Amino acid sequence: MRKRTLIAEELDAAGIKVQYDEHVKRILSSRQVLARILQGAVSEYAGCCAEEITEWIEPGIEVSRVPVKPGGKRDNELLITGDNTESKIPGEGSLTYDIRFRALLPGQSKPAAVKLLLNVEAQKKFYQKYHIVTRGIFYGARMLSEQLDREFTASDYDELKKVYSIWICMNAPKHIGNAMSEYRIAKQDLIGAIPEQQANYDKLSVVIICLNEEAPEGNCAKLHGFLNTLLSPAMDAAEKERLLAENYGLVMEQELGKELRQMCNLSEAIEERGIKKGLKRGLKQGKAQGRAQGRVQGRVQGIQLAKAVIRLAGEGKNEEEISAACHITVNSVREILSD
Repeated sequence: MRKRTLIAEELDAAGIKVQYDEHVKRILSSRQVLARILQGAVSEYAGCCAEEITEWIEPGIEVSRVPVKPGGKRDNELLITGDNTESKIPGEGSLTYDIRFRALLPGQSKPAAVKLLLNVEAQKKFYQKYHIVTRGIFYGARMLSEQLDREFTASDYDELKKVYSIWICMNAPKHIGNAMSEYRIAKQDLIGAIPEQQANYDKLSVVIICLNEEAPEGNCAKLHGFLNTLLSPAMDAAEKERLLAENYGLVMEQELGKELRQMCNLSEAIEERGIKKGLKRGLKQGKAQGRAQGRVQGRVQGIQLAKAVIRLAGEGKNEEEISAACHITVNSVREILSD
């Protein structure tokens, strides 16, 4: 039994609109895609294979849901680490990252060893009313300052983690073509030499990746070839998936093992039971209204309710979150999801 991967489904859904904001963010947030971006753009992962890097990316990848508002708070805000949802830096305005995640350095496996905090942004064109590098520096600086009380406390500044802000600029002008530049903090001795390890000041990097499908093939590193294929609005989805699989190793289908097949069967059984219970709940509500129209409406509402509960549960929401989203009691949620 085989199942298409999420990236394959996203590419199918996007089609020629792959560069549209709502599609490009979801495509770039794939762990397979992020691993290849890190492999080609982040020096810490040079020489590592994409499969290894995928394992070092932390589970919590946020897509367009992480507002950066030091003076404010949102109930559903998910921060990089820790439980504190308020920033200690009031009055800096607000912005929203496209994609933000964290990753372990190669070979490390403990959460406490997380060393890199990363942000990936997609731009449909290179020239804006501002310079991309200055915006990238601002984003990186915000990611540094946010670490207070998240990655370190008080004056323990040596725990400051390095941040990367990676900007992918599609449709770059021909005179730039396929290019990549990194802007980072570097040391320059002006008088004498102050002994300092690079790791102590190399804390911020902005990487700008320019893409141009029409640029000569010789002016195209592996990462550019991959991203140009991935984000091409002109290429047929089936052909794109074939090239990504053959040339860049993206997994478009995976074999479902016995355990996964059992989980699929179980989820289908739960869905059927949930729909029945939701249907029963809706019919009861419809009968209470005493009208045939109410019974029909109750039936429809019951099915919709059960499907919504199951969908949210599948997305990892807990019972309280599902209860609030569906406007039903926690007990009702448990009843729909129970055996």
